[in-house]
Amino acid sequence: MSKKDKDYTGFPGDCNQTQLKALADFRNIVNSMGLNEKIYDDPYLLRFLRARKFDIAKTQVMFNDFIKWRKENDVDNIMTYMFDELPQVRTHYPHGYHKTDKIGRPIYIERIGMLQLNKLFEITSEQRLIKYYIQSYELLLKRIFPACSQAKGTRIDQTFTILDLKGGSMKMVSKQVYNFIQLASNVGQNNYPEILGKMYIVNAPMMFTGIWAMIKIWLDEKTKNKITILGSSYKDELLKHIDIDNLPDFLGGNSKCENTEALSLNIGPWNPDGTKPLFPVEQPAQQEQETQELTQTQEDEDQKQKLDQLKSALADMQFASPTEKAPHNPNKYEVTTQNNHMVSDTPLNTEVGEEDNQFSQQQQQQLQQQLQQD
Repeated sequence: MSKKDKDYTGFPGDCNQTQLKALADFRNIVNSMGLNEKIYDDPYLLRFLRARKFDIAKTQVMFNDFIKWRKENDVDNIMTYMFDELPQVRTHYPHGYHKTDKIGRPIYIERIGMLQLNKLFEITSEQRLIKYYIQSYELLLKRIFPACSQAKGTRIDQTFTILDLKGGSMKMVSKQVYNFIQLASNVGQNNYPEILGKMYIVNAPMMFTGIWAMIKIWLDEKTKNKITILGSSYKDELLKHIDIDNLPDFLGGNSKCENTEALSLNIGPWNPDGTKPLFPVEQPAQQEQETQELTQTQEDEDQKQKLDQLKSALADMQFASPTEKAPHNPNKYEVTTQNNHMVSDTPLNTEVGEEDNQFSQQQQQQLQQQLQQD
C-alpha cells in the first residue's frame, strides 16, 4: 500500500515529491548565498524546512535570520569560548548528556528541580550562559551526533530530553524561572530547529499545569507535540524508549550517577569512559587541538570550495589569440567631472601593453596542471 503525502516525515529518505521539490529550491537559494554545501547538507536544510512545514518563503526568512544570528554571535569561533565557571554552574544547575535511547539518540537531562537561579547568576551572567548554550549546540552537531550515528549505523540528528522537576515545589513559580527557560528555549528553537526528538517532563507537581500553560506560549506547535508531562509514575513510560541500563539511577534506572556527578561527565558514544570532556574549558591542554580542528573544519571546506570554483572557471575560460586585440574605444566609457577634474570610467588596464595582456598556451597549461596537483 503506497504512502499518502501526509504520511511522509520530511526526514532524509522519507520525503514526498512536494518536499523534494522544496528541498531542491531551498538548496539553490542556499548555494546562491555562497554557503558550503558539505556543512549545510540536505539533512541540515531539511531541519529548517520541517520547522516551517516546507513553506519556502517562511523557511528562507528563518534561515536568513539564522545566518545573521551566527555572524552576530561569532558562532564559527564559538569553540574558542572558555566558560570558566562551568563546574560551579553545574553545582547550581545540574545538567548534561547521559548515554543514548533505544534508537540511538543522545539523552539530555536537566534537573530543574535542583536549579538555584540566584546562586547561578552570582557566578555567571545571562550573556555568558547564551554563549555556553551556543557552544553546547555546536558540540552536539559536530561531535555528539556524529558519534551516535557511527555507533548506531544510521544518521542520528535529534535528542531525547528529560526535565526532572523533583524538588522544585513553589520555587518553580517565578518570573525569573520563566525567563531562564525562555532564554534556553529561544537559542534552540530559533537557530537549531528540529533538534528535539522527544521530551519528557517528569516529577511534575500538581501546580505545574498552570506553569505549563504559560511556558507553552513560547513554543511552536510541533515542539509542544513532542513534550509529555508526567508526575511521579514515569518509569514505565521512560523504559519504552530507554534501556534500563542507560537510565540514570535517580530516574529509576540501573546507571549509577552518584546523584548528579555522572551528568557532568557527559558519558555516551562521544565519550564512552568519561575521559574525553566535551567542553574546551574542562581540559584546555588536551582540548586545544580538538578545538582548533572543529573551528578549522568550516574554513577548510570553504577554501576547498573556492579552489574547485577557480578550477572550473579556468577550465571554461577561453583566452584571446595573441594576434587579436580589440582596439581601444575611448568613447566606450563616459567621462564624468569631479571638482573640475576629468575622471574617466575606463578600466585602468584597458590600454595595457600587448606583452602584459597575453597569456600563452604554455602558461595556461602550466597553471591548469598546478591546480590539478593541488
